[in-house]
Amino acid sequence: MTRTLILLFHRDIKTSKVNRALSEAAATVPGTTVIDMQARYPGGAIDMLADAEAEARALIEADRIVLQFPVQWYSTPALLKAWQDSVLTRMYYIHADTEGDRLAGTPVMVAATAGNVPDAYARGGANHFTMHELLAPLRATALRCGLPWHAPHLVFRADRLTAEELAAARQSYVGALEAFIAATPARTRSAA
Repeated sequence: MTRTLILLFHRDIKTSKVNRALSEAAATVPGTTVIDMQARYPGGAIDMLADAEAEARALIEADRIVLQFPVQWYSTPALLKAWQDSVLTRMYYIHADTEGDRLAGTPVMVAATAGNVPDAYARGGANHFTMHELLAPLRATALRCGLPWHAPHLVFRADRLTAEELAAARQSYVGALEAFIAATPARTRSAA
């Protein structure tokens, strides 16, 4: 069975309507592991040596990675940035040959929620930038790390979904994960 690692970055998943529902749906997909990163790092600090070593091992063991989060002020949550700073810096600048090089080739997908309507994320929309543009720093990171970028799964109007729309969003996310898994077969790993 292939391994899909879903790193959930939400500051309080218990109070979330959509990200909680999506993460619960994702957990039903065979071979997926959902990790609540805020529960793991409640203070928001990730130690580059101790914590990041365990994070690096989990990433290397995965066949694909999903970064799930709400878009906040046109960006990722602070914990996702802290994770990048600690884990990816360790993997690609301190232990490149034993960690970063082994992660290269692992496909990555973003699963993000946004509060506004899709049209707001257009050149002439209320937010002035497309979601493609807002996700550019993550695409650049994936490119720098040698992680093939998969089309993001986006849910708009996250705080205003009806029960029926939320059920459809859950189903759509499961479908997106299944398509991601089908398009990205298990990686062949080399020993460190």
